[in-house]
Amino acid sequence: MQRYLSTATIVGLLVATAAALVVTEKLKLAKSPITNAVITPLFSPRTGPASVTIILRRADRTAITIEDASQRRVRTLVSGRLLSRGSHSYFWNGRTDAGTPAPDGVYLVTVHLAHQHRTILLPDEIRLDSKAPVVQAARLSRDAFSPDGDHQADSVTIRYRLSKPARAVVYLNGRAILGPSHSTRTVGKLNWYGRGFAAGVYTLEVGAVDLAGNATATADRYPLRVEIRFIVLANRHITGVAPGARFDIGVSTDAKRYGWRLGARHGFAHGPVLTLRAPASPGAYPLVVTEHGRSDRAVVVVG
Repeated sequence: MQRYLSTATIVGLLVATAAALVVTEKLKLAKSPITNAVITPLFSPRTGPASVTIILRRADRTAITIEDASQRRVRTLVSGRLLSRGSHSYFWNGRTDAGTPAPDGVYLVTVHLAHQHRTILLPDEIRLDSKAPVVQAARLSRDAFSPDGDHQADSVTIRYRLSKPARAVVYLNGRAILGPSHSTRTVGKLNWYGRGFAAGVYTLEVGAVDLAGNATATADRYPLRVEIRFIVLANRHITGVAPGARFDIGVSTDAKRYGWRLGARHGFAHGPVLTLRAPASPGAYPLVVTEHGRSDRAVVVVG
């Protein structure tokens, strides 16, 4: 009798195990009630809401909630609404059910299907990021440059450090003239070639836009002053030069050499001081210095 009961018990266990396996396999083979889901992976309430789109295999009374990383409910997008088969989209503006801003962080989406007694935690996360990047430091490779195409100080490099991964942008008079940078690294550089800009002093402003779309506020951009200059003579009017005498005039340029013309004579020179011989006859003579299409002029009074 004992042997018989023992055998019966074993048979019962085997039957129960087999039944459990059948149920498990059926669950494995059962199609998910959500055929697809698309969630905004990263967003900022400053730039727009996050979207949640689900495609239901069949109609059901549905609840969709946003939860924090500890799976505490933060916002209810849908509460017990009968949704038809197909696609349904909803939006989260980054606020809680109480109307207060949710803190930055990672959030999850849960879908409850009442008729099917199923609660599904969607695998994709939403990351809320509302903080704008801060430009912690910025500097220029040189204080002045000459974008004249002579391969001598034709550009200026702007190096920057940001508070978070973002794309750097350089502004002039409120308009973006450089960027966004290709890299989102916190340390990087941008080159400004200044093409088409006249000589003068310019104030550049360095800002950034992060991956969530947060942009550095105008008031928080990092200012940098840089001068564009081409070939420049130190004086516009030179007097008291004796006929046939030598005289000097300063030339500001980064060119290795430049051309000059004084009256009917012309030639090439180099260096920051141009030394010339005055014409033999008294009079006022135009002096023009030229470098790669840029020029400056003065009047030399001989007498």
